[in-house]
Amino acid sequence: MQLIDRKNFIKTGLAGFAALILPGSFYAFAAPPDKKVRLGFIALGLRGQSLLQEFIQRNDTEIIALADPDQRMINGALQIVKKYNKKVPEVYSNGNYDYRNLLERKDLDAVVIASPWEWHKIQAVDAMNAGKIVGLEVCGAMSLNECWEYVDTYEKTRVPIMIMENVCYRRDVMAVLNMVRLGMFGELIHGQGGYEHDLRGVLFNDGVTPYNSGVEFGEKGYSEAKWRTNHYIKRNGELYPTHGLGPLAVKFDINRGNRMVRLSSFSSKSRGLNKYIREHEKGGAGHPNANIKFKQGDVVTTQIQCENGETLLLTHDTSLQRPYNLGFRVQGTEGLWQDYGWGDNDQGFIYFEKQMKHSHRWDSTQSWLEKYDHPLWKKYSKAAEDSGHGGMDFFVCNSFIESIKRNIEFPLDVYDLASWYSITPLSEKSISENKVVEIPDFTRGKYKERKPVLGFTDEF
Repeated sequence: MQLIDRKNFIKTGLAGFAALILPGSFYAFAAPPDKKVRLGFIALGLRGQSLLQEFIQRNDTEIIALADPDQRMINGALQIVKKYNKKVPEVYSNGNYDYRNLLERKDLDAVVIASPWEWHKIQAVDAMNAGKIVGLEVCGAMSLNECWEYVDTYEKTRVPIMIMENVCYRRDVMAVLNMVRLGMFGELIHGQGGYEHDLRGVLFNDGVTPYNSGVEFGEKGYSEAKWRTNHYIKRNGELYPTHGLGPLAVKFDINRGNRMVRLSSFSSKSRGLNKYIREHEKGGAGHPNANIKFKQGDVVTTQIQCENGETLLLTHDTSLQRPYNLGFRVQGTEGLWQDYGWGDNDQGFIYFEKQMKHSHRWDSTQSWLEKYDHPLWKKYSKAAEDSGHGGMDFFVCNSFIESIKRNIEFPLDVYDLASWYSITPLSEKSISENKVVEIPDFTRGKYKERKPVLGFTDEF
């Protein structure tokens, strides 16, 4: 990879962006001369605030500006700034499109976007067109055209965008990735993952307490309940694919020597959300929301075929009572790992036929995960101790910042973003039309030569 001299980039400015891109280079990062990455934040809801807290603690970042039309969320973000005794950023809160004024600033290198799903594409594309590197929170696309727009905008501007999929950095997930790359699973055959998470309290939230607080959404709702629940009324598909798919895609070399070629999705009936409202103390059979028709099925399964012959299975299960689980399974010719939960008590199982002398008995994963802990976790576990989501947030944020500082390729890039996001509209099409649908090659053939990046010991 040929790298661009930082001083020349700053001196020339974004007007000469295209001229600075050297043949064969991946990205043209706008790293500041003082080594600090200057950040703006677009959308400061609860997830945006948690990301702000991650980035503000670093000594190689500077928070320049915040944008959100909800003053309550801006106030929450400013409290975080105050907590860490940092300079107060400029605030842009004059309506839904004031973030565009933030993007006009010349003192910003990158923006972090954690807005409602329907805003991801327009804000990320606006940012790339403004020459601002993008860290984009996860979801699924509203349409297939959106996915192509991410790719086309990147290929036109060469401004990079990273999908901030934190589960790719979960400690057990990375340990299994390490074992996969050591060849312990043999040739990979099948993978499973999903989003199996009781979100009823998130979808119906009146703001009294963070979760399980009521039966309101939309204008009467708080945080995600203001917008997320409406997707369950209007849509039916794999609405949140990347937590399950991302870690599988990294292990199965998707977009890096392999690709997803087709999918078929199925949806169950919808019962869980109506039952929740009817039985909640703030609801009841007579509550206005009790008889709303939710289009989203309680459990959606999506089968995916890969070009190299593997299969993947995703599950979206967020409207019924259940403990949290992402349901990972990695199966190869030599080994099998299944994840049954996540937290302080390991509940996963692993099996290596030859090493376990054909016992046909599961082994607990704990000793295996400790033995094959990924080098990145060994290196940064102390720094990640107090980070969100069990340390995952540290790693995804660290990768974003270090890639910018070192002027290297993002480990999760625009092609990953487009292909993972595309599962949502494609699953909706599969369910509504009752057919198998093709998954586009967003790399336009480049996947055949692209090499894996995430998780190698020299990543940063």
